Amino acid sequence: MDRLVIGTCGFQRARKLHYTSLDGVEVQQTFYDPRVTDRLRKWRSEAPQGFTFTMKAWMLVTHKYNKKLWKRLKEEPPGDRSRYGFFQDTREVWWAWEKTLEAADALGAEVIVLQSPQSFRPTQVNLEALDRFLSKAERMGRIIAWEPRGEWWQKPDKLQEIADKHNILVVGDPLKERAPIGAPAYVRLHGMGGEVNYRYKYKQEELEALARWARDRKDRGAYIMFNNIYAYEDAVRLKTLLSGQTNTEPNR
Repeated sequence: MDRLVIGTCGFQRARKLHYTSLDGVEVQQTFYDPRVTDRLRKWRSEAPQGFTFTMKAWMLVTHKYNKKLWKRLKEEPPGDRSRYGFFQDTREVWWAWEKTLEAADALGAEVIVLQSPQSFRPTQVNLEALDRFLSKAERMGRIIAWEPRGEWWQKPDKLQEIADKHNILVVGDPLKERAPIGAPAYVRLHGMGGEVNYRYKYKQEELEALARWARDRKDRGAYIMFNNIYAYEDAVRLKTLLSGQTNTEPNR
């Protein structure tokens, strides 16, 4: 991949506006429940040629049982709730991964993002679970990108080791000195001033720094996905900077 994909985590505006103004979108619905393949096929069919879809893996693969999150499920999943999440080597997790792959196929997703929660700490048990999962997981030609949070970023050598061993991308944020690992790079931007700050609007100088970083990466490619309430506006501003235009106001 030798291109830059500038987009948002989820559709914030009318889908046609995303299709015409940006390069891609990271679908979020699949995190809560990927069993919406008819909807995903519709999105793929209506999107113009060259528009890129990525998607998040089902939370049942990455997250332990959480009452609030499970309210988003279309229907109760089979098996034991305690055997879901944290990349466990269980029938339940592999079932959830199978459903994730079915969604990726329907969507034509280039990348599946495994976003582990901050509670998934770099313990020996969790390291072994992650290693086993990445060794066994079928990919169907998709790129796997893993977004670690919290303490993992204190172990950059371990992140590099995991990426190299399993041929995955490690999702990062160059504005937070969390350099993404692998090529193409995968960036998720959750706002500044903490692990996540969804209400943050990126400053012009921050977008200019991101544009410089992106230009340096262009030959190796990068997915740059904004995940804040101003995601659409900020993504269009970055696109404008990268195109060399002087107008930085997004189309309404």
